[in-house]
Amino acid sequence: MPLLSDQATSLKKRINARETIIGVTVPAETSKDRLSALRDSGPYDYVWVDGQHSPLSEERLLSFCELAAELDLPVLFRIKHTRHTYLVGNMLDLGVSGIEVPQVETEATVDEGVANFYYAPGGVRSWGGRFRLNWDPSGDHREYRRWWAKTGVLWMQMESVASVTAARQLAKSGVDCLSFGPMDLTLSLESHPHHPFKTRDDCIQHTVEQLRDTDTTVCYRSGTPDTRQKYLDMGVTVLLEMPPA
Repeated sequence: MPLLSDQATSLKKRINARETIIGVTVPAETSKDRLSALRDSGPYDYVWVDGQHSPLSEERLLSFCELAAELDLPVLFRIKHTRHTYLVGNMLDLGVSGIEVPQVETEATVDEGVANFYYAPGGVRSWGGRFRLNWDPSGDHREYRRWWAKTGVLWMQMESVASVTAARQLAKSGVDCLSFGPMDLTLSLESHPHHPFKTRDDCIQHTVEQLRDTDTTVCYRSGTPDTRQKYLDMGVTVLLEMPPA
């Protein structure tokens, strides 16, 4: 099973404390040497793998999580579709540190995501999986459940003006970040020319303000290091960048 250090598994705590967290997008086929170089070039706090728009088998994801763990890097994984939220627990059993659910617009989706992300009593995630993050077969299941509740990172991705409008309602207990899908959000803004939100920056500022007194933070795909400060100044605390060429 993937084993991460205490520092790496403190990612959720650092996100909740609104520390500046920076990650990098990588394909699951990334080699260990390339991943090591990327980690050191950031430096990056986590790596993000896409299962929504990329072909990816469960075996490949498991292998990647094991490789990333050797470099002490948490893996966040975007699932294939909003309606696959019921499979969140299955994906977690492959060794990822966190999940991003795409195209979230309703509280019902958030409720389903939270339920399948956490073990009882906070959720309904099924017990099992020898490849789970830091699982010790000789360990106590009660302690592991408590550890996971303090460790696993859950994102809900907002990609429309409807979801941004509902940001406060989507920021439920157990959700660590509301993340943005910039391109789909742009399409949504273009489809609603009379909406009060005119730009992606409008949407970011609204969400930051709505979440200011909650336990949920804001993640934005900032693209490149040269744009970091702009979004940090806006109140975003979690950034996701593309890898350097």
